[in-house]
Amino acid sequence: MWIKLGRYNTLRNQILLVFITVMTIVLCFVGIMTYFIVSTLLQDNAEKQIQQTAVEANGRMESLHQQIDLLTRQVATNSTIQQMLQDESQGKLASFQQRQALVRLSNEYLTYTNGINNLEIYSADNRKLIPLDGEALNKRISQSWISEADRAEGKLVWIGQDPNEPYYYLAIRRVSLIDRWFSKGGYIVLQINPNYFEFSETRLNNEYMILVDQNNKQISSNYNGDISPIIKEKEKTLTLNGSDFMLVKQTSSITGWTLYILTPVNEVMGGITVLRAAILLSGVFGFLIFSFFAVFLSTMITKPIFRLTKTMKKASEGELTLNPQISSTIEINRLNESYNQLVENTNELIQVVYEKEILKSHAELKALQSQINPHFLFNTLDAMYWSLDEKGEDELAETVLAMSELFRYTISNQKLDEWVTIKQELEHVELYMQLMKMRFGERFTWQVSIPSELETVPIPKLLIQPIVENAILHGVGNKVGSGFVHVIVELSSHPGYIKISVLDTGPGMETDTIKKIKGLLDKGKVSSLKGNGMALSNVNKRLNLYYKQHELNGINISSKRNEGTCVSFQIPINRGGAYAEKNNFNRG
Repeated sequence: MWIKLGRYNTLRNQILLVFITVMTIVLCFVGIMTYFIVSTLLQDNAEKQIQQTAVEANGRMESLHQQIDLLTRQVATNSTIQQMLQDESQGKLASFQQRQALVRLSNEYLTYTNGINNLEIYSADNRKLIPLDGEALNKRISQSWISEADRAEGKLVWIGQDPNEPYYYLAIRRVSLIDRWFSKGGYIVLQINPNYFEFSETRLNNEYMILVDQNNKQISSNYNGDISPIIKEKEKTLTLNGSDFMLVKQTSSITGWTLYILTPVNEVMGGITVLRAAILLSGVFGFLIFSFFAVFLSTMITKPIFRLTKTMKKASEGELTLNPQISSTIEINRLNESYNQLVENTNELIQVVYEKEILKSHAELKALQSQINPHFLFNTLDAMYWSLDEKGEDELAETVLAMSELFRYTISNQKLDEWVTIKQELEHVELYMQLMKMRFGERFTWQVSIPSELETVPIPKLLIQPIVENAILHGVGNKVGSGFVHVIVELSSHPGYIKISVLDTGPGMETDTIKKIKGLLDKGKVSSLKGNGMALSNVNKRLNLYYKQHELNGINISSKRNEGTCVSFQIPINRGGAYAEKNNFNRG
C-alpha cells in the first residue's frame, strides 16, 4: 500500500496538500468564530429586546396596581367613610340606612374601574359594613393578612386568590382615621377580576408571560403548564416540552411582583440558520477557489523542477542533454543554469577522457612496438661480447657486458620491476662508474660503503645513479687532476631511516648558488646543477612521489668551494611510509 502511495509523494502534491490543509483550517476557524460571534450578538440583542419588553410589561402592571391603590386611597379618605368608621370606633354602630348609603357610594367608585369586582369595608373590630351579608373580616381572610395590613400602615397589601371564590384575587388596605391621629379605623378589602392583569398579545408565537406576586403565587399567565420549574430556574435558557426558551425576568420595586418572559430560541435566533448556511456556502466556494489557485500555483512552481528532473533522469540513463531555458523564478533559473553548466563541463570531461584513452591506446601500441628495439640492442651487445671474448679482448668484452647490463637494468619494465634493493641499485651504480672510468682513466676513482644489514632495504630503481652521474660529470669532470666519488649508505640519526650520500672532490659551489638551486628544486624547476639533464629534479620529484608521508622528503646539498660537494637524501627503511617505518624498524 505504501509503495502504491509513494508515487504520489511529489513536491507538487506536498505543496498542494499544505495549501489546502492551511486554507481548510483558516476557513473552519474563521467560519466557527464568525458563527459564534454573530450568534452571541444576536442572542445578546434578543435578550436586551426581551428585557425591554419585560420592563414595559412590568410598568404596565405597576400602572394597573397604582390605579387600584389610588382608588382604595380615595375610598379610605372619603369623609363619609371616615366619619362612619370613626363612629364605629366610638361604639356608635351604623344604621341599615347608613350602610345602604355606603353601598351606593362604593358603587360610584367602582364605576371608574373595571378591574375591581367588589369592594368590602370593615370596622376596626372586623365587623362588616358593606356588603350587607354581615360576615366578619377574620372569617373572610386569615388573621395573618389582617396583621400584615396593620403593619403596612395604610398601604395596599396583596393577598392573592380569594378563599371563597378562587377565580378572583383579594387585596386589603387599613383605613387610618385622619381626625384621630391616623389610628386604625377599619379595613377595605378589594375583590379583583383576574382579567384585569391579563397580558396583551405577545410579540412572537409561542412566547409566554407569567406574573407572580411576592410569594411566587401566580397572578396572570398565558402558560398552561406548571410554572414552578420556571420560577426555580436560574439559567438564562431552559427546555420546555422539547423546545428551548430564553428566560428573562423582571421584578417590580413597587409591587414586589416578578414578571417572567419565555421566548422561543428558534424565533429570536431564526437568522442564525441563514447565517450558518451562508458561512457554509461561503466556505465551500472559498475552498473551491483556493483549491483551484493552489493547484495552479503548485503546478507553476513544480513544473520547471519536474522538467529538470526528467532531463536529469535521462542523464542517469547515459544521455547528457541540456535543459531548455525556462521562464520561472530566479532560484529555479539558477538551478537550471547550474545543471546546464554541469552538463557542459561533464561533456567536456568525457571528451577529454575519451581523447586521453585514444592517446593511451596509441601510446601502448607504440610501447609494444618499441620493445622490439631494446631486445634487438641486448642481442647485438651480447653478440659483440662473445665476439670480443673469442678474440681475447677481455677489457672491451667486459665493457660491452657492463653496457648491456646497464641497458637491461634501465630499460626493463618499470611496472613489473619498480622497486629494487639497495644492493641491486649500487651494483648498477658500479657498472656505470666502470664505464665512466674508461672515459676519465686513472684520474677517476670511487668507493661504495654500505653495511651488510642495509643491502636488502627496498628503494625505487635509478634513484642513486642520477646523483652519481652529476657527481662524475660536474665534480670529477670539471676538476683538473684526479677526482674521487664516494657513495655512502648508513643509518640516519632519525630512527627508522637510512641516509644515502654521494660525495665528490670536485670544485664545489658557492653558498648563494646552493640556495638558488634549493629554491628552484622546491618549485620543481631545476633539472641539474648547471641546468641540463634530468638528475636532481628527477630524483627530487620521485622522492616526493614515492614517499608522500616522508617528513624528510627532498634532496639536501652541501658544498665548499675547491673542496667538493655532498648530495644526500633520507628514506624510510620500509616501503610503508615514514610513520610505519619508524615503528616497524624499531620493533624489528
